[in-house]
Amino acid sequence: MDADTVRRSTALLTDRYELTMLQAALRSGAAHRRSVFEVFTRRLPNGRRYGVLAGVGRVLDAVEDFRFTTPQLDWLADQKVVDETTLRYLADYRFSGDIHGYPEGEVYFPGSPLLTVEGSFAEAVILETLILSILNHDSAIAAAASRMTSAAGGRPCIEMGARRAHEDAAVSAARAAYVAGFGATSDLAAGFTYGIPTTGTAAHAFTLLHDSERDAFTAQIDSMGRGTTLLVDTYDLNEAVRTAVEVAGPGLGAVRIDSGDLTLLAHRVRRQLDELGATGTRIIVTSDLDEYAIAALAAAPVDGYGVGTSLVTGSGEPTCAMVYKLVARATAPDGPLVSVAKRSAGAKSSVGGRKWAARQPDAEGVAAAEVVGTGPVPAELEPYLLHVPLIRGGKVVGREPLAAARDRHLRVRDSLPLSATQLSKGEPVLPTELRLAP
Repeated sequence: MDADTVRRSTALLTDRYELTMLQAALRSGAAHRRSVFEVFTRRLPNGRRYGVLAGVGRVLDAVEDFRFTTPQLDWLADQKVVDETTLRYLADYRFSGDIHGYPEGEVYFPGSPLLTVEGSFAEAVILETLILSILNHDSAIAAAASRMTSAAGGRPCIEMGARRAHEDAAVSAARAAYVAGFGATSDLAAGFTYGIPTTGTAAHAFTLLHDSERDAFTAQIDSMGRGTTLLVDTYDLNEAVRTAVEVAGPGLGAVRIDSGDLTLLAHRVRRQLDELGATGTRIIVTSDLDEYAIAALAAAPVDGYGVGTSLVTGSGEPTCAMVYKLVARATAPDGPLVSVAKRSAGAKSSVGGRKWAARQPDAEGVAAAEVVGTGPVPAELEPYLLHVPLIRGGKVVGREPLAAARDRHLRVRDSLPLSATQLSKGEPVLPTELRLAP
């Protein structure tokens, strides 16, 4: 099931100044000038070598649902946020412009024009906060998840951070993690909404509920079958593994270790399982894992990882610092576009003009540079253009299955230089080349 379940208006998921700018622009007569806004970031999250774009599908849903309801308009009037003229405009608001950009799951670098929003100033400016809140959150999760799935080296990763996040953020985090290669989630709302596989069996409380560990294991196997995963570190790990195999037999699906020195314990449990004849029983480890802990377990006999806190908090990086800037506007409602840019001291300036982007490969097909430009696209770069249409004339044209974004990310990550997946802190793995038309 896609996100076409229970929908709600997204119109008030915005900052007040979006609407006060709209009011002033309506009053000045500039509100209907054609405008181009661009989403980009000036830097990658601390120490990261590439970013991962996630949340594009959620942006498309949110723009579709950006419609002001009567109660919302009544509240805006009661709070005197905007005047009557602006309220009348908002009552009929529907985004009728165009959005194109990088497809979900793509990687990006500083200056990459991730999303281009084109329409009147009035209809485009009020989407800023909504778009940034989705992309900044989801892309931070996806960047962390990509590092984790890369470190896992093909072993499956399970997202299980719902108890460490806001209830709605937990769902979007599971979605972003799936885009970046996680195989399943513990969150049922994420499974229901986005079709992500769900998994989960029992916590320590289930063992503690019963009079003995044997009783708990027996109850779980009677309910879920021998292929279930038994949590074996509530009391004595060695005794629990022995009991688990005695109760389930050598066909036990998996055991989970949730504490202690995971590398040491995984080796001990693997040896014990093999001695007991449970050679096919998998070992799943949890316990505040991040990409560094996963990488450290590469040589351990571990079959899968459950990741929570470090994932849903973006591995300590809560935002990707994406911004939404006006880069071109018309001088009259039907006039030609002119480039505009913020000119400020320091690192917060912007580059004007509607941009294209291409990822140029080297002779062996490995990505060599992120090329960003204005004006005509050089013929040699046309095969490598990154933008795709997402919304045309207010209609969504770029919606795709979540699995397509997931497949894209894994394929694109494999096309980057090998240094992209190093866990040591470093600079962006690709340079961003600007090719600006005169």
